[in-house]
Amino acid sequence: MTVKNADRDAIRHGKITEEPLRERPGVPTWALKLIMAVTGLFFFLFVIGHMVGNLKIFMPDHGAQPAIDEYGEFLRTMGQPLFPGESLLWIIRIVLLTCLVLHVWGAFALHGRSRKSRGKFRRTNLMGGLQSTAARWMLVTGVILLLFIIFHLLDLTIGEVVASDSFVAGSIKANMIATFDPARWPVTLFYVVAMLALFMHLTHGVYLAVSDLGWLGKRGHAIMVVLAYWIPAIVVIANIAMPLAIAFGLVS
Repeated sequence: MTVKNADRDAIRHGKITEEPLRERPGVPTWALKLIMAVTGLFFFLFVIGHMVGNLKIFMPDHGAQPAIDEYGEFLRTMGQPLFPGESLLWIIRIVLLTCLVLHVWGAFALHGRSRKSRGKFRRTNLMGGLQSTAARWMLVTGVILLLFIIFHLLDLTIGEVVASDSFVAGSIKANMIATFDPARWPVTLFYVVAMLALFMHLTHGVYLAVSDLGWLGKRGHAIMVVLAYWIPAIVVIANIAMPLAIAFGLVS
């Protein structure tokens, strides 16, 4: 290695230079990984709860209001009268949005540092199997999920995309049926692709988050398999079943 303006005295004492190889980042890498782990696990818990709530689309209706619409009404009114109106729901939305911004920022920051550190060299198959594949596609699946979140909010929360003419605020079941109408098969296909990306992202993300936080040792491998493989698989299968059931006329 060639060093310009080397300190000859330092070389004689076995040191080339006291200067760091690169500038110290404003946010340490360990802090970025901690942010990614915490926000990622928060989203992991959210998608589980969101999946459980949406499965009410398969429950029989009780009275005039579908079961999933009752679930939506619960979300809008939870915390009342302590929290007036939809204030608690908006608090949750703000927390989710903050976590999303931090997660995206952390992902691109870590990716940039990793590329800069490796240079022209690339690491391959360090983890092996599905984890190596998921690791390579982590940024791509993350971008797909970010686009999906934006589309999903515009589609079924705000009602400004796809089935906007049929959108009725609070009518969750009717809006879902309008969105996943067989004539709109590209929307259903996009949801399925996004859920497959979610599985790849979750399985590697949960694996890294639990490992980085140091929650499980070698004895916790069985628990890791459940957290990083089985739970994401159940979430994704359930989320795929909903649009497909509507598209094929099983839910009406």
